[in-house]
Amino acid sequence: MRLEDLVNHAVDKENFQTIQNYISFCRNYLEFIANGLQARIVSQNENHYQFYQYTNDGHYNITRPINTNLMYDAEIFEIAYNQFLQVLEQLRDRQLPEESLRQVLICTIYTLQQTIGATLDALPSGKSNQARKVNGDLFERLIRLLIAYLNIDCVSGTIQVPIRDDNGVILFNTTYQHDLLISQDNELKIIGSVKTSSKDRIDKIFVDKFLYNKLTSTDLPHIAIFLNDVQRKKTKHQNRYGINATFLPGHFKAYTIKLNPLDGVYYCDIRPNMMRDTLLSQHIQTIDNFFYRDIWNLLSSHGQSLEEVEIEECENRESE
Repeated sequence: MRLEDLVNHAVDKENFQTIQNYISFCRNYLEFIANGLQARIVSQNENHYQFYQYTNDGHYNITRPINTNLMYDAEIFEIAYNQFLQVLEQLRDRQLPEESLRQVLICTIYTLQQTIGATLDALPSGKSNQARKVNGDLFERLIRLLIAYLNIDCVSGTIQVPIRDDNGVILFNTTYQHDLLISQDNELKIIGSVKTSSKDRIDKIFVDKFLYNKLTSTDLPHIAIFLNDVQRKKTKHQNRYGINATFLPGHFKAYTIKLNPLDGVYYCDIRPNMMRDTLLSQHIQTIDNFFYRDIWNLLSSHGQSLEEVEIEECENRESE
């Protein structure tokens, strides 16, 4: 498949309705980059990151950073995606997959999404906002599809939340929009945010939890799922590139301590300081932990009756 065909496919979100749609696109992209790139540029400061440069069919554009420790090539992906589906099937049957398959889960989700993001990087510069929007929407949809595959009710949409006085009388309803509304047993169990990066968004996620639980007098779990927190930076030398981290540890710690901790923060491409720092490591984990353990624990907790909150399913309008 040509790059032009891949780009035309990726910009149409209707092409990504099932997990298999994501897998098929990923296979096509990985086959293309095996021989279709102008160059692979190694990051100057963290050498396991690369940038793909396209030829004239992609305007010689340079992609976002790709973590080669997580990104599968075409040959390995052919094996990995079957293992990935096996993991999902076992989780759906409420069986615990082998520990050795945790990395397959992380790498496959990362590869599925980064093939889309890297493809969209081939769009001309004037369409960069469109690329960000589509990429964010498709990552959000991928996570919802994975959760729904486990036979768990999961939608994106708005919820009508009743606001009561001290006597329990409903005064009015207020509306909240969220990427993930996860329900079970006629109760809303988990509210989630799904973004490709925490840049410019981490503050809102903490505040959303604080306001929601304050206004509803509940302690409903709020989680966040991120793909990565790195971006390309230009070095002093022409045509040399490195990466910058976009995660704000000070903000995260301050909100965790002084506002409220989130009930789970998950990454595909987790940063080293998130694992080294004592406080960060208590609250931030790789995404396999969500699917292997945490989602089941959160679903077992008391939720908010769906008779009390009204959910209206819709595609989120602000994703990446």
